[in-house]
Amino acid sequence: MELTGAEIVCESLLQEGVDVLFGLPGGAVLPFYGALSKYPQLRHILVRHEQAAVMAADGYARVTGKVGVCCATSGPGATNLVTGIAGAQMDSVPLVVITGQVPRPAIGRDAFQETDVTGITLPVTKHNYLVMDVADVAGSIKEAFHIARTGRPGPVLVDIPKDVLLGDRTEFVWPERVNLPGYNPPGEAEAGQIERAARLINQAERPVIMAGHGVVIARAFKELQELAEKAQIPVVTTLLGLGSLAPDHLLHLGMPGMHGLAYASLALDQADLVISLGARFDDRVTGRVSDFVPNAKKIHFDIDPSEFNKNMRVDVAVLGDLQLSLRQLVPRVERQVHLQWLQTIDTLRAEHPPFNIRQTEELLPQYVLQQLSEVTQGEAIVVTGVGQHQMWAAQYYRFKEPNTWLTSGGLGAMGYEVPAALGAKVGRPDKTVWSIAGDGGFQMTMCDLATAVESQIDVKFAILNNGVLGMVHQWQEFFYDRDFFATVYTGNPDFVKIAEAYGIKGIRVTDKAQVVGAIQEAMETPGPVVVDFRVKPDEQVYPMIPAGESVKEMMEEPVPERIP
Repeated sequence: MELTGAEIVCESLLQEGVDVLFGLPGGAVLPFYGALSKYPQLRHILVRHEQAAVMAADGYARVTGKVGVCCATSGPGATNLVTGIAGAQMDSVPLVVITGQVPRPAIGRDAFQETDVTGITLPVTKHNYLVMDVADVAGSIKEAFHIARTGRPGPVLVDIPKDVLLGDRTEFVWPERVNLPGYNPPGEAEAGQIERAARLINQAERPVIMAGHGVVIARAFKELQELAEKAQIPVVTTLLGLGSLAPDHLLHLGMPGMHGLAYASLALDQADLVISLGARFDDRVTGRVSDFVPNAKKIHFDIDPSEFNKNMRVDVAVLGDLQLSLRQLVPRVERQVHLQWLQTIDTLRAEHPPFNIRQTEELLPQYVLQQLSEVTQGEAIVVTGVGQHQMWAAQYYRFKEPNTWLTSGGLGAMGYEVPAALGAKVGRPDKTVWSIAGDGGFQMTMCDLATAVESQIDVKFAILNNGVLGMVHQWQEFFYDRDFFATVYTGNPDFVKIAEAYGIKGIRVTDKAQVVGAIQEAMETPGPVVVDFRVKPDEQVYPMIPAGESVKEMMEEPVPERIP
């Protein structure tokens, strides 16, 4: 069967089990769209900005465990993808990104809408391809999916010139296997590494497990719980590790770090052993590296050897698939009872209680998210961008299930929340999906409310509208002498009218008493809904360990009173 390059791309996607992709057409990729129209098995969701295509594919991939797929044209179409690709690279999200390129004779001639997209994305992709022969299309697509999903997942870009998509036909042959010399993702860990790790765990008196995104990616939830319970080791979870252990588990301490629970950070500080499971010792957790866990030995489990000793020198590095590595480790770990250590942590918890919300009639953003958690019973998929709303969501929403917390972690991209929530709902239509945004981040991608309407994607959009660029404004408050330059929004639109302009329900909340009713109304309303919560404008995120500082410089909530 002889096909064009564009048809081969479609056939290849079907071979990989793809049933949905997100994109926006343009000149160089039109041959692919011409072929795509003949493949009803491939659902195409038309976005309003290419950034939304890649971020929606990211959200889809995170909730399903599948490879997300998106596509765009050459030049500005491809460059508009770069932020989302960079975010997926930093957060280890498996994507295949297909871009059209100008015809081969025009490459390198500054042709209309030409950019060197493989050169531009080289630092922010796991791998990328420029396919110059129609005979190489199928093999390149198969390799792209294999690379994206195996080892440490990540985005792979496939750039295909227009004349390769449209020109010569060739027989479609789907390769039985990939042949990538030198690419050998690790499986089980070496026995010696496991033995050294087990020895340190068995000797420790004050151990702490730091569960990172690797636990979520590897679906190693059962293995994490088995290790923690067998050796009675308390567990902290990084921002992207939230949901890897049930929030009500007796050994779960919550999130440490810059805006984490004070007692979780203090427990790490007093530990004599830290076991990092798929966490990369990010600066938002460690603060000043020289003062991070100063009295602890460190074990680092990871599938990516480049992470070892990159941010933190460790005593034992265990290279391997995390789920397999933990299955090797647990039988070698002795049953233990760290009663004194757990009592110490209980004392820290009492002295530095969990996130409390002070008693006030003002509409606090923390209260909104606490009530959202209660109304949804912690069972919704929650998607955020970056900033204050992100930290409050991480603090106050109690995730009962893994793979229900999506956020732009490493890159910290504003605008991620709207399109990623669309992708998440497409991937998990059975789940309630809430996009949580600040008024700043929402305006970056709110044009894709049109995508929600057109493609009938039932996402609920909550805006914590405080009229400022929240986290940057907070830093100006704390560290820049209250010089609030360029962080106060005076030209915000009426978000309820914006919603109505797209033909969807908009709800405005200005009073604390309206919060629960608004959340319930949004969830009971078919289709997308925008809820504009007009929250207190000068609220700050606590605790806070200033960037580059240690737990000793932690700033805690001045008035830790709880709403009854």
